[in-house]
This record gives sequence, structure tokens and C-alpha cells, in this order.
Amino acid sequence: MVHQYKLNGYNIVLDTCSGSVHSVDEVAYDMIAMYPDHTEDEIVKAMAQKYGTRGDVTEEELHECMDDICGLAENGKLYTPDTFEETAVAYKNRGGVIKALCLHVAHTCNLNCTYCFASQGKYQGERAVMSYDVGKQAIDFLIANSGTRRNLEMDFFGGEPLMNWEIVKKLVAYAREQEPKYNKNFRFTLTTNGVLVDDEVIDFCNKEMNNVVMSLDGRREVHDRFRKNYAGQGSYDLIVPKFQKFAEARGDKSYYIRGTFTHYNTDFTNDLIHMADLGFKELSMEPVVCAPNDPCALTEEDLPVLFEQYEILAKEMLKREDEGRGFTFYHYTIDLQHGPCIYKRIAGCGSGTEYLAVTPWGELFPCHQFVGDPKYSMGNIWDGVTNDAMRQEFKKCNAYSRPECKDCWAKLYCSGGCAANAYHAAGSIRGVYEYGCKLFRKRIECAVMVKVAESIKGLNKDETEPSCDGECGYENPCY
Repeated sequence: MVHQYKLNGYNIVLDTCSGSVHSVDEVAYDMIAMYPDHTEDEIVKAMAQKYGTRGDVTEEELHECMDDICGLAENGKLYTPDTFEETAVAYKNRGGVIKALCLHVAHTCNLNCTYCFASQGKYQGERAVMSYDVGKQAIDFLIANSGTRRNLEMDFFGGEPLMNWEIVKKLVAYAREQEPKYNKNFRFTLTTNGVLVDDEVIDFCNKEMNNVVMSLDGRREVHDRFRKNYAGQGSYDLIVPKFQKFAEARGDKSYYIRGTFTHYNTDFTNDLIHMADLGFKELSMEPVVCAPNDPCALTEEDLPVLFEQYEILAKEMLKREDEGRGFTFYHYTIDLQHGPCIYKRIAGCGSGTEYLAVTPWGELFPCHQFVGDPKYSMGNIWDGVTNDAMRQEFKKCNAYSRPECKDCWAKLYCSGGCAANAYHAAGSIRGVYEYGCKLFRKRIECAVMVKVAESIKGLNKDETEPSCDGECGYENPCY
């Protein structure tokens, strides 16, 4: 399957199943489009009629271009057959190894964000915080169910996890004690709204947290529209100086300034640029998750604006990179050389199988977006996953399990999409959130274009080690 598009002056040809990306001239672009359904003579004749009269190309050059196209196809870099569907089924049907937990250490929050999908951190339930005993058992549960995996992930989430800060520190200490006993390595992430960030939090996180996610929606007026405290006061002026200090102190450790855009700020690129101008280098901005009738909800009329914003962002990123003041955008962080491996591309995030969320009282859910929905309760950290039927249903989620995905060029980048978004949009985890699909496809087009531009300009950043950790159980897993 091939996807062709033009963006920022580049003619881009993306071969879905090989992952190959080609930046070509107009003639080759048109010839590739004709290649599957026409003979060489038909293609050369059509191109000669279109370009030859202008003196742009000779017939000999057209045949040479055809030779190149045929060579790419023969070498598995163009119109590569899709042979991964059976692999998808086999991979997801493997054993029940768990590699990551999202620990809801606080079902409470000190902000009252009106668009919060988690009902201000309560998840449609009562306010609660996780005890040390529950958190300790969650760590034991993860270790016991992780098989031979060495690297384990644990996210401290809420609500606002800093409202249960002492327990967070104790749980990190306990996990570190278990590492040498069981040959495990914990990678921790903390997500925070910033209100309670202080020097102690910064120092501890810079020592122990592999990643920190800080919630900021952008410009003051945008951020303060929704992210208010219970007195109705915006939090921008309180948290921005703290986040600036936190990000600077991170050094070479990862962090993300993570925002949410809504119908009220479809010009979200201005918010990302504002974040960059504040000195932040690692940025993320997600579309709001809410009911369609919510005033915040994104509309069909918003889509052309959002598409344009993603293009504006990509061009601005390239411009700033040239100027020596570049920044990263989470959805444009794509590695065209080293992965992720095909198994990750097929299987996705692993929610409900390899990844689970844990409530303050130890109940298990497929991920944080299902917490509070009794239909998706999967068990608890003492008895394990008792709702095996639900786990089997999540095993069926992959890039090939939805009919709408089979012919989509982006399926090996989204892995079939988010199960939670599908459920909330279509009523089934194997449904499709088409609005989100449209946004995702646009982001991938922009991300690939950025990489093409960087490569052509000699700014290629893909000189990294393969992203595969080698623990999927397959020999030579990366392509």
C-alpha cells in the first residue's frame, strides 16, 4: 500500500508495509501513482504527453525513472505486500505478561478543570487516595506478572498525584528495593498540574522519574479558561514559573509540557509556540476528550482549521530548527530508521493486556480512560485479572481487527487507534473514532514531512539506537 501527498514543497511517497519514505520530483510522483495499474509503455506515454511537450523530460529519462521505480518495488520499498495480519493475531494471543501499570495514587485534585474526562479526578466515584499497602501490592503484582521482562513501567497518575506525594516517594523506594531481588528495572513517570511542585518534588523527580508530564494548555487566557482552582482562579501564573524551573532542572532527562486544545482554541499552534517561547523544548498537545454536545467538543467545521494548524506547526518547527531554537512535538516524534518494531506497530499500546490501570483501592482497569466504568473492571491486584473475557476482547484490538483500518495507509503508525476513544465514540473498543483518525493521519503526514526536510537539509536526527527493548520474545524483532 502506498500513500502519496504533497506538503511544504515536497512530493512524498510513503510505502506503508516497508516503512520506506521517498521524496521525489513531479514526474516520478505521477509515475508511481500509475505504476500498479498500467504498463511501462502506458506510463511513459502519459508522462511524455504531460511533461515532454514542455521540454522537462526525455523519453529515455522516463524509461530510466521506470527502471528505478521497478527496482524499488522489487526490493520491497514500494508497493510492498501486506503480510502482517496473521502476525497480529499470533502476537496478541501470547501469554499474559504485564509490563506497565498506571497507578492512580490520587482520585482527587486541587484544580477544577471543567473539561476533565476524569470528573475532576474522581472518575465518577468518591475522592480517594492510595495507601502504601495498596501501592506496594500493585508493585508486587506487576513483578509477579512480568515474566522475564526486565524493564517495567509505572506511571503515577490522578487526579493530582502530588496530593499523595509521601506515598509516591515510599512506593518508588520500595520498587527500587525490589529491582536487584528480581532483576527488574523500573521506569517511572509522573503527571502533574504543577500546583504543588516545589524544590523537593523537582529534586526527587529528577533523580527517580524517567519522565515528567506537566499540564499546561498554552497562552494564559486559553489555560485559565478551564484550568481553574475551586475558587474559580486560573492557575497559569502559579504553575508556569514552577514548570520553567522544573524543565530547566531536568537536564537531559525527558519531560513533556502537555496541553489540551478544544473548540475554543483551534489555533492551538499559537499555544505551542507560546510554550516554546517560555523556554520549553518538549511539547505535546492533545485534542479534548468529551461528549459531542459539550461546548468544548471539536466539530467537523473545525477540521480544516486543525489540519492547517498542524501544517503551520511543522513549518515553524523546521524554521526554528534552522535558527538554533528548535523544539519537539510529541506527535511529530517519529523514527523512520529504527522502529518501533513491527510487533509494536501492530499491537499498539497494550491496554487491557500488557498495560493496566490501578485505582486507589486496587481495582484493575484496561487503562486510565476506562477507570470508573464497572463494565470494564478486570479484577484486582490481589486476585489478578479475573475478567479474562475482557482481556481476550482487548487482545483482539490491533491494526487489522477493524474493517475500517485494513485499507488505511496509517494503520502501522496508529496500530488501529485508541481503544478508549473507539469505545467512547462508537460504543465498542473495536469501533473507530473517525474524527481522531483524520487528525492522526494529518499528524503523520506532517511528521514524515519534517523528517524528509531534515534529511534533505542534513539535519537528520534519526541517528539513534533502535527503540526495541528486545523483550517481546521474538527473534530479530525490529525492521
